[in-house]
Amino acid sequence: MNGILEAKELGAIREKVVDIADSVYVPSQVPPLLKELLALIVEKARLIKNPIESAFFVWVHIAYLQPFVDGNKRTSRLAANLPLLISNCAPLSLIDVTQVDYANAMLGVYEECNVALAAELFEWTYRRSVDRYQVIVAATSAPDPLRTRYREHIGEAVRQVVQARQPLGRALAELGLSPEDVEYVATAVRADLDALEIYNCARFRLPMRTVERWIADGRPIA
Repeated sequence: MNGILEAKELGAIREKVVDIADSVYVPSQVPPLLKELLALIVEKARLIKNPIESAFFVWVHIAYLQPFVDGNKRTSRLAANLPLLISNCAPLSLIDVTQVDYANAMLGVYEECNVALAAELFEWTYRRSVDRYQVIVAATSAPDPLRTRYREHIGEAVRQVVQARQPLGRALAELGLSPEDVEYVATAVRADLDALEIYNCARFRLPMRTVERWIADGRPIA
């Protein structure tokens, strides 16, 4: 919700009145009660041993409570992944769910406190999520342990070269690398710089215009 809400509203229990589009359901409007109920949801979810049941509980209850000014359903979908990831389960994806099916499931929860449609939708989409995740894992090679270890160092070197326009050698020298790993990191940084484009620069937390100028200048690294 960064850039959508005011800074003071990010992650804060709302103090504004909200309503649900196309629904007669009116969420609680008492901030202390919202805070107490959100803490209760988190605690109950933590105590549910089955990660899939816990994920469903989090998804439904955060969406129903509406504790934030905006982004509640988005937050509920993301938060539902926490019990799954903690238990090393496949993450939840609602990519194949239509807006109509999702809205009907939520309306059942909002207006009738009936989770039947939501449970059916959750089961259907999580089974598809598991199948899709297994395909992705099978097609993905094991990560390079050195690249994983030095991921932040590689990213910082890329940013120094592109944004600060430092020579690659100086950027590497400031990372405090082990002497035996300098060449590996240098090779990884060069590979990432060669592949850097405006459409993939977000992974390095680089602005598109900065990358565009760096590319236009001939991708300088020396």
